[in-house]
Amino acid sequence: MKSMKKNFILCGVMGWCMEILFTSSHCLRNRDAKLMGQTSLWMFPIYGLASLIYPLNRFLRRYPAWLRGLIYSGGIFSVEYITGSVLKNFSCCPWDYGDAKYSVNGLIRLDYLPFWAVAGLLFERLLLRQNVSA
Repeated sequence: MKSMKKNFILCGVMGWCMEILFTSSHCLRNRDAKLMGQTSLWMFPIYGLASLIYPLNRFLRRYPAWLRGLIYSGGIFSVEYITGSVLKNFSCCPWDYGDAKYSVNGLIRLDYLPFWAVAGLLFERLLLRQNVSA
């Protein structure tokens, strides 16, 4: 139980950091030297759910990284869609992809699949390292 909490917190913090880096990278396109990134407190528990990758990896480790990344993307899309729907009902969803070309109900962006695959593999690596050294 202790490692589950630790993994949840670790994934929440890592997710926040990744999101801040990702959102600040948009400033590079706009030549904004401030490189301001952003996230929301709501994102911490959402990213924390990536801790489920650790027990899932037990069944997936024999598959190649590209397939694991694809599976993780599907899971991330599912969590993003469900949590976004719930948050939208309370008018507090921190993202809105409504104007994006490959958006599904403004809640997920299918063109983000490669980013989510890489994020899933990064969470996997972090969790495996953390739990080996624990």
